[in-house]
Amino acid sequence: MNRTCLAVILAAGDSTRMKSSISKVLHPIAGLPMIAHVMTAVQAAGMQDAVLVVGRDAENVTKAGSLAGMQVSAVLQTERRGTGHAVLTARDVIANGYDDVLVTYGDVPLVKPETFLAARRRRAEGADVVVIGFKAENPFGYGRLLVENGELAAIREEKDASEEERRVTRCNSGLMVINGVRALEWLEKIGNSNAKGEYYLTDIVEIARAHGGRVVAIDAPEEELAGCNTRAELAALEASWQKRRRHELMLSGVSMVAPETVFLAHDTVLHPDVLIEPNVVFGPGVTVETGAVIHAFSHLEGAHVAAGATVGPFARLRPGAVLGEDAKVGNFCEVKKAEIGAGAKVNHLTYIGDAFVGAGTNIGAGTITCNYDGVNKHETRIGQNAFIGSNSALVAPVTIGDGAYVASGSVITENVPGDALAFGRARQEVKPERAKAVRERALALKAARKADR
Repeated sequence: MNRTCLAVILAAGDSTRMKSSISKVLHPIAGLPMIAHVMTAVQAAGMQDAVLVVGRDAENVTKAGSLAGMQVSAVLQTERRGTGHAVLTARDVIANGYDDVLVTYGDVPLVKPETFLAARRRRAEGADVVVIGFKAENPFGYGRLLVENGELAAIREEKDASEEERRVTRCNSGLMVINGVRALEWLEKIGNSNAKGEYYLTDIVEIARAHGGRVVAIDAPEEELAGCNTRAELAALEASWQKRRRHELMLSGVSMVAPETVFLAHDTVLHPDVLIEPNVVFGPGVTVETGAVIHAFSHLEGAHVAAGATVGPFARLRPGAVLGEDAKVGNFCEVKKAEIGAGAKVNHLTYIGDAFVGAGTNIGAGTITCNYDGVNKHETRIGQNAFIGSNSALVAPVTIGDGAYVASGSVITENVPGDALAFGRARQEVKPERAKAVRERALALKAARKADR
């Protein structure tokens, strides 16, 4: 779209109903602050300039709302005198001159870029103000969109509406696109003669019409325009985002056995023909390639799973985990900052951290890499086609060569050459008849303790 557009994002609220130690726009949806969701949609709608109207946690809000590729500035709103007053806080930026000015909110994180683009197109077609509205199942509390002869005549707030106007179910989201050439002229005419004594941005509709402007409304789904004021509403937004993203991924070729139990991060990448079983959680930074299977009750964060690999059930991949093609991390295993080579197996009850496991290697049940000495982390390197017996402890830094074999129950503290067999355990001894004596001694101790009570 060959038009300049400034996005004004209102994010200065005190967030008192959230009962939170931080601004509500910093609360995450799918692991990303709400304000960042808004800014991502704004950027995707083709806007390169934005101004954040900030208040509480101004510095952190500005940082969270600043995206690469966008010119983002911030202005501080020191008084809370209504939405019209909030937009005018950005007066100096608006005065730089734009074809259009988009007004949106930092706590409305589910708006799609397509909705912003639809409003911008109506503006390009000649409307001076384009208001984004929705059809509400329960309109109580919302400003009503009053339409006459196909144009928007007014937006009436709930407290100022007549009984007839309150029966209208087409409601105002608060989002709009304004003629940038006349925006300041109209914003400065907004008064505060209303029940709350505030400067309502919605009054710009009647002001624009009174000065020859054309005002229209477009609709978007109510769910997309939902805002956030409480923790309960935050949870509802999270649920809506998750439902939307799951649906998109399944349409792209991802299989989910029980999608309602799968939780995604904002940047989760799942390729076609991936299978996700129930109760899987993705933290930020996960990519799963074609044909991989994530079994039930697994948790992945900051991990890359190559084609054909399998994870879980009950597995945890922490940041830096990289699984090669057809690799396997089985049940009750944890992998952290480690590369598991193609076809390698980490089967049961195992921890692999700060490590490299070569292709085709088998890691037996109960094996751990002892990577931390109380101060520093150290690396374990295991070559290709090695075999690590069950219940082994590999004390880093240590290297196990290609084709090496580590006997079960070993504690390995020195490097093992390729194709070598390593034992790191005490020699087994058998004492005939001693079990009976040990058991009798234990029973006597138990009886003595019981008698002392």
